[in-house]
Amino acid sequence: MIGLKYTPGQGPICSSFNIDGHLLPPPLAGHQTYHRRRPAAPLRRQLLCADLFPSSRRKTYYPTSAPEPPPPIQGTYLLYGANYTTDDVLPSLEDQGVRQLYPKGPNVDFKKELRSLNRELQLHILELADVLIERPSQYARRVEDISLIFKNLHHLLNSLRPHQARATLIHILELQIQRRKQAVEDIKRRREEAQRLLKEALGTLEGQ
Repeated sequence: MIGLKYTPGQGPICSSFNIDGHLLPPPLAGHQTYHRRRPAAPLRRQLLCADLFPSSRRKTYYPTSAPEPPPPIQGTYLLYGANYTTDDVLPSLEDQGVRQLYPKGPNVDFKKELRSLNRELQLHILELADVLIERPSQYARRVEDISLIFKNLHHLLNSLRPHQARATLIHILELQIQRRKQAVEDIKRRREEAQRLLKEALGTLEGQ
């Protein structure tokens, strides 16, 4: 159903747009500020009213230019209900309020710690299975321990992302070098083949 309001001398203007049976906009739509909605409001009203009224009763809107983009965000911003920062830095577990289960410092043996956490995770899962059988009401603590281990595992893996990016870049560059070498060899082979054909053609012409 479309709600309308009439302003004397201006014709009808669409004031609301609501379709029964459809989902309402998410709560995060309320974060849109007035200055962000304002540039597109006349065009939106024109699009909504375009097919509802004859041309004699509707006011045509011709935008002169696109709305200005918002300024770049600095610091933190809200996205789907979660806070993010423009500084692409992996926060520590302490900053996230999570207890760290592996040693601190730059010299961390990632392979050793990942294996240790993986073994500890398997043990806690087995203990959780026993608790669910013998004391089902006491499962919450085991689930919290498993969640803590997973968070530490994910943080360790995310700490390896820069190394993964470098290794991926090296692999891509090696593939490009290999393809270029193959292309050069193919050009040399075709050149030699062309030279051979030219010599054969020259010999045939001289023989005639």
